Amino acid sequence: MPGPKKPESSRSRKSRAARADRHDLYQRAVQDVVSEVDFVEGEFKRIRGRRAALIREDFCGTANTSCEWVRRGPSHRAIGVDLDQPTLDWGIEHNLSKLRPAQRERVTLLNRNVLSPGREGSGVDAVLAMNFSYWIFKTRPLMRRYFESVRTSLASDGLFFMDFYGGPDSVKIMRERRPCRGFTYVWDQSRYDALTGDYTCHIHFAFADGSRMRNAFTYEWRLWSLVEIRELLAEAGFGRSTVYLEGDDGKGGGDGKFVPASVGENCLAWLAYIVAEP
Repeated sequence: MPGPKKPESSRSRKSRAARADRHDLYQRAVQDVVSEVDFVEGEFKRIRGRRAALIREDFCGTANTSCEWVRRGPSHRAIGVDLDQPTLDWGIEHNLSKLRPAQRERVTLLNRNVLSPGREGSGVDAVLAMNFSYWIFKTRPLMRRYFESVRTSLASDGLFFMDFYGGPDSVKIMRERRPCRGFTYVWDQSRYDALTGDYTCHIHFAFADGSRMRNAFTYEWRLWSLVEIRELLAEAGFGRSTVYLEGDDGKGGGDGKFVPASVGENCLAWLAYIVAEP
């Protein structure tokens, strides 16, 4: 006669890495949509003297920023554009589902290339290209084409918001670890070609049980210089671009406050926003 079922051994249980969701980890470790939307709202109002209503989130992924935008008020609408339908589907299930029905109606997700957003993606107050996603364009003609597409998509007084990462550390082959609640985020700069600017980076996640989620995300970018990006914005028809550098917290890190700058200190690593005006 068979005895009672033995408890599952620790070896047969799934590791924390196997149970984790990479998109959830990314949103928790990388994105700060509250601060990002605060910046976009505040600077648009300061520069244009009115409140932005309709934004387009390029390379939107899970549309986390779009969802935060529509939470801000009943006049806020968002369009998210991304090539990867499974990632958009994840955002629908996990982010849009948390919105109230009226809020969900003010989010439009487009599964298409940001180079050709179409009529539905035009006439917007602001276009956002965050998390260095636009570095996917590796040549000057292609990057200029993207910037031209953004400019023609904007309302007459619209603004283009991007973020940027630079400094000597940006070209180093290195790994940076940062503890998060329940896991460790690992930013891996694994390859940089000094002749072409080709840049391969990965995101890994590590857990207290010793398990790892390796290459949860991989990016094949060109590491652009800030000067090049601003020149290309001008070539694409933007009349002005302003760089907002992050302040120093006094401990070797950033303080999360971004202010317009005309001179940049050559810190080992720095973050910035770029705001371009047609």
